[in-house]
Amino acid sequence: MTDKTADFTQGSILKKLVAFMMPVLGALILQAAYGAVDLLVVGRFGSTSGLSAVSTGSQVLNLVTFVVVQFAMGITVLIARYLGEKKPEQIGSVIGGAAIVFTAISVGLFIVMVCFAHPIAILMQAPAEAVELTAVYIRICGAGIFFIVAYNLLSAIFRGLGDSKSPLLFVLVACIINVFGDLILVAGFHMNAAGAAIATVFAQAISVVFAVVLLIKKELPFKIRKKDFCLNPQCKKFLIIGLPLALQEFLTQMSFLALCAFVNRLGLEASSGYGVACKIVNFAMLVPSALMQSMASFVSQNVGAGKSKRAKRSMFTGIGVGLVVGCFVFTLVFLKGDVLAGFFSTDAAVIQNGFAYLRGFAPETIVTAVLFSMVGYFNGNDKTLWVMTQGLIQTLLVRLPMAYIMSIQPNASLTKIGLAAPVSTAVGIMLNVGFYVYLNRKK
Repeated sequence: MTDKTADFTQGSILKKLVAFMMPVLGALILQAAYGAVDLLVVGRFGSTSGLSAVSTGSQVLNLVTFVVVQFAMGITVLIARYLGEKKPEQIGSVIGGAAIVFTAISVGLFIVMVCFAHPIAILMQAPAEAVELTAVYIRICGAGIFFIVAYNLLSAIFRGLGDSKSPLLFVLVACIINVFGDLILVAGFHMNAAGAAIATVFAQAISVVFAVVLLIKKELPFKIRKKDFCLNPQCKKFLIIGLPLALQEFLTQMSFLALCAFVNRLGLEASSGYGVACKIVNFAMLVPSALMQSMASFVSQNVGAGKSKRAKRSMFTGIGVGLVVGCFVFTLVFLKGDVLAGFFSTDAAVIQNGFAYLRGFAPETIVTAVLFSMVGYFNGNDKTLWVMTQGLIQTLLVRLPMAYIMSIQPNASLTKIGLAAPVSTAVGIMLNVGFYVYLNRKK
């Protein structure tokens, strides 16, 4: 190890986990703020149709981003594993292979999002008034998808190396540029949803350049050679880890898009309100998400070093931290969701629709703390096939059917639609507890 703080195999679990998690959390906060600023500025200086377009279009972008993040988890886990096993010389070929694979992914996403933006907007059941603006938003983001993919790959590499501070700097740069871009293009030039999309892509591009420069200048415990940039044996290894997670995330995000479509059928105000609520949800889920990402690196390194008991203790530590924060967030979202929604829109109907969804969703802030820490533990143990399985069960068999049934009721309630999230997560916790007990009995 080049940095003792990046060695998770010794010292206080709580201190090390929190120290690693805080920059991850900071990066996620800024990333959420990044998307929230788009919605906030368009909500203030754009139109209601523009707000709906950003809301629906960002759901599509979230699908792409979250799938890439989960796919890149294979990179994070493999790099951390090699560090734990004291085999840093293997890491160069991991990064080189990843660069080739993720470039191919970027090309595929570019073609789909640019060429099929309008059909995607229609498939999302964007309100008639917002279809064209939604298509424009998706098309612009698709044109810059290489930068969005590259940013998430670079962040995964740094986290695998035990460095969670650098990704924080990347997203800080992007966030600052995005804020100024939104204010200039949306508030200044009145470009509405298109301006928000351009600002997003430009900010990501600058962030990627910054990240590449930092990686080149960073003192690494390995070398990256030209011959590493090919489809090599390491590709198979990180694909085995990352593909189940990516598939699960894809299907999960597809279910979120379906949910967005269910809500869109309820009208423009419900669509905009749900979009506002989703931005608040993104913030509410930050600590569990940070724990999950941090846990994967923490556990993988300890497993690589043969310290499985320490890996288990880190999971329970993460659950404890998550529950403390989750109870606070629950209180805030459940009681003051209307105040939070008011930051993103001045329309009373939009605020009330957003608050209605949040009241149903609120218990998710507590139960997710448990679920995500367990998922991070299993990811770090290479049990990604199980993570995929349990994720699909709770999403496709519980959350999506429940949300659909709630949406087709005569007096459809956004609160009851929102309640589908914590119910499905509770099912996920039961599944994961059972699997954890099964694994430990085998040993």
